[in-house]
Amino acid sequence: MSKILLLEDDEILSETLIELLESESFEVLHVKDGEAALDATFEEKFTLLLLDVNVPLLNGFELLHSLRQSGDTTPAIFLTSLSDVASLANGFDVGADDYIKKPFDFDELLIRIHALLKKAYHTYQNELHIDDFRFVIDKDELYNKSDFIPLSPYELQITKLFFQNLNKTVQKELILETLNGNKEMSEGALRVHINKLRKIGLPITTIKGIGYRLASS
Repeated sequence: MSKILLLEDDEILSETLIELLESESFEVLHVKDGEAALDATFEEKFTLLLLDVNVPLLNGFELLHSLRQSGDTTPAIFLTSLSDVASLANGFDVGADDYIKKPFDFDELLIRIHALLKKAYHTYQNELHIDDFRFVIDKDELYNKSDFIPLSPYELQITKLFFQNLNKTVQKELILETLNGNKEMSEGALRVHINKLRKIGLPITTIKGIGYRLASS
C-alpha cells in the first residue's frame, strides 16, 4: 500500500483529504507542523509528500529543501494558498514535483497524484539502489544521494556489474571477462579499481578466493 505524508494544519481540509486519499486505498500519516513532518521522514518511508507551505515551526518550502539536500527524492506536491509567481518558482526551486493552488478540485488532485506516482514508479524501475547510492541503468551513472560520481570506464563497468548482482558474489573471472575482454587486466589491477570504488563508499566485500560482493553495509 502506498503511504502518503500529509502536512496540513487546516483541520477541516485535513479530514477531507484523509477521507479522500483513504478511499483511494492510500495510507495517510497526517502532521500539522514542519518539524513533525521532518521527524516522520526519518522514521518512515513515504511514497508521496503532500505539503502545505504556511505551517508552524518549519514551513513547507524549508522542509522540502532540507529533504532534497539530504538526498530524499520522494515525490512531493505543494498544496498552498500562495498564488504569486515568486512562490510558484520557489516551490519548484526547492524540489517540488507539482504545485496546486488552493482551493483545488479534489478529482484534479487525484489525477495529479496518480500521474506523479506512475512517473516515479517508472523512474525507480530504471534505478538500482544500495545504501545512499543509486545506479541509473539507462544512463550508466552512479549517484550518492543527489551527487553524481564520475567513474573511469573500467570502474563504471565494474560498478554496473555489481549493481546488476546486488548481494550476490561476483566471481573475479566474470569481472575480468566483463572488462571488455581485456586480457591484460590482472587481478592486481582489478584490486586497484575495487579499492578506488571502496574509497567513494561503495560497500564491496572481498570473498576470499572467489570474488567480490556489493551488499548493504
